[in-house]
Amino acid sequence: MIRVALDAMGGDFAPDVPVQGALEAAAQLGDSCQIILVGRREEIEQALLKHGSRPDAFPIVDAPEVVGMSEKPLAAVRGKPRSSITVGLRLQKEGKADAFISAGNTGAVMAASTLLLGLHPGVDRPAIGALFPTGAKPVLVLDSGANVDCSARELCGFAHIGAVYAKDVLRRPDPAVGLLNIGEEEEKGNAVVKEAHAMLKGSTGFRFVGNVEGRDILSGTVDVVVCDGFVGNVVLKFYESVARLFRRLLEREMDPSVMESPGMAEVFRILDYSEYGGAPLLGIRGVSIICHGSSPARAIKNAIRVAMQAVESHLSQHIGAEFAEGGAVA
Repeated sequence: MIRVALDAMGGDFAPDVPVQGALEAAAQLGDSCQIILVGRREEIEQALLKHGSRPDAFPIVDAPEVVGMSEKPLAAVRGKPRSSITVGLRLQKEGKADAFISAGNTGAVMAASTLLLGLHPGVDRPAIGALFPTGAKPVLVLDSGANVDCSARELCGFAHIGAVYAKDVLRRPDPAVGLLNIGEEEEKGNAVVKEAHAMLKGSTGFRFVGNVEGRDILSGTVDVVVCDGFVGNVVLKFYESVARLFRRLLEREMDPSVMESPGMAEVFRILDYSEYGGAPLLGIRGVSIICHGSSPARAIKNAIRVAMQAVESHLSQHIGAEFAEGGAVA
């Protein structure tokens, strides 16, 4: 049984939405997963009752403090040792949970994950890996927001981390990795990207396909796209807004019967970020999943599935082995 600690106080609609997501996940996953709710016990129990469940339906670990969305991450982690984020991650550190999920303050989750769980030796910085829907298969983009500025060495590290994720979780034995740039030619881009390209040309363990452009992210020709967190987060937020715009335009222009068809429902399902749950923080010694603050219950449910996949595939251990064997960055 895989034990997942869920931050019940994280997100814009906590604890109601995380509790609902936990109930949906439990109904779907059964005995294969134990969900541990972390947060203010009384509020969690009230949310369980609201959804028609017993207040003792899940193990609850009391965490009276909550990190607000606007708080400074490091100060919040150090100043609130009894927050749901810190307590939940400490469960994993102490071996009482196998994974942690939160829709709370992203910076605080990253800071606490790094401080409490640590990084694998050889990993300079962790990266957020976001799955982008395409017409064929999802593509992993990292970093999607953890690191605004990156060195060439760090970008190379992301390539190796992403390739391990593609093999373990996406089941792609020979992943194609591309470096996001403003052109395909080697001489394009800024100094950091040029240096990273030169370093990646000699990489092993995956197929480095060279520079890729923004239009290539959704082409289905690559499995992993590497960039710094500033670019990755801009691309991610833009893509999410385009998906919403696409839906609004269809709803305005199309016949309602078309919008209600099974085919259209499948298109919207593929474009819905909640289908992919949350984004893993890759490179830490453990499993930490970051969700949107506005995540609905369906996203929380799917984030629990993502966490289970990461644990079952031994993703963290394989990332550690990739760097320990010297295959990542010299």
